[in-house]
Amino acid sequence: MKKSLLALAVLGAYAGAASAQSAVTLYGTLDLSGRYVKADGQDRRVSMAQDGVNSSQLGIRGVEDLGGGLRAGFTLLSGINADSGTANGKFWNRRSTVSVFGNFGELRLGRDYIPTFWNLGIFDAFGIVGLGASVIPRQLYGGTRSDNAIGYFLPPNLGGFYGQAMVAAAESGTTADHPARYVGGRLGYAVGPFDVAFAASQQRYGATTFLNGPGAACIPGICNAGGLAAGAISAQPGDEQDTWNVGGSWDFGPVKLMGYYDEDKIRTAKEKFFSISGVIPFGQAEVRLGYDTSKYTNGGFNSQVDQLKATFQYNASKRSAIYTTVARLDNKDGTRYTSPGAVGLTTPSGKSQGIEFGLRHFF
Repeated sequence: MKKSLLALAVLGAYAGAASAQSAVTLYGTLDLSGRYVKADGQDRRVSMAQDGVNSSQLGIRGVEDLGGGLRAGFTLLSGINADSGTANGKFWNRRSTVSVFGNFGELRLGRDYIPTFWNLGIFDAFGIVGLGASVIPRQLYGGTRSDNAIGYFLPPNLGGFYGQAMVAAAESGTTADHPARYVGGRLGYAVGPFDVAFAASQQRYGATTFLNGPGAACIPGICNAGGLAAGAISAQPGDEQDTWNVGGSWDFGPVKLMGYYDEDKIRTAKEKFFSISGVIPFGQAEVRLGYDTSKYTNGGFNSQVDQLKATFQYNASKRSAIYTTVARLDNKDGTRYTSPGAVGLTTPSGKSQGIEFGLRHFF
């Protein structure tokens, strides 16, 4: 339930600013689960996990009518570790933006999701969280958010067409989510049960950045030689990473199908990633099924990681859901990618699998 910010004593410090707003709301998500994971070469592990079907987060947003068809607004969104009550990074790590809206569309400034991220989350039935997240087997990920961004969004009255563009300055950034100058855009078309979108971007790195996950091919004897696993690549200042992807969905009623294809390239390294998934609703419940595959090359090195996944979710209300997810990750060519929550990496070319049971609540 959205609540007036002024009514919350714990946020009383915001009352002066909030009083000038037409509407200010506090909102968020809590998602916790019990998780069991087993990876080849590692002990079994049982743990409490979070973000099984949605990201645990706390947000504040507001909007003010400026007159003449113009509005101003802001969004502050923080990821939280719901199992421990702590922040999972810098406090407003998910989004911190201020916007102006009008018939021309929206101009948005601040830390925000990059255009090439959206197809990965929107056109995967599992999103980017939980045991079934399609980003788990990614071997050359192109990023999720950027600091220092200026974005423009098309108005919503264009006959089904939508889109955005973004530029972001690196400003000597060195953190994993802010290492590069970003230029990108996304254009889509949605009508009735059909939705399709294309996105592309280029990032120019200003700092040395390791681009492959910890499961990159790690051949015994040369693992992490020179700071990199076999076949992995590290971006150097001035390197450019090009990303493009296309995704779509079609709701047939008895089942909604969706999928995306993504390519990332930097110097001699290239990843081709494909994801397909579906949602089968029945009553207050739904089943989600999916398959992801990543094929990575770097010079003469080649590797592949596959993932199978399934979720059963019972929507007890519009805000609360109970779910269970199972997933299996299959490494090839020496890679060691592992399901979230495992004790450590798999053996080279190993497998990992897991199951989780959880509860999600919106407020």
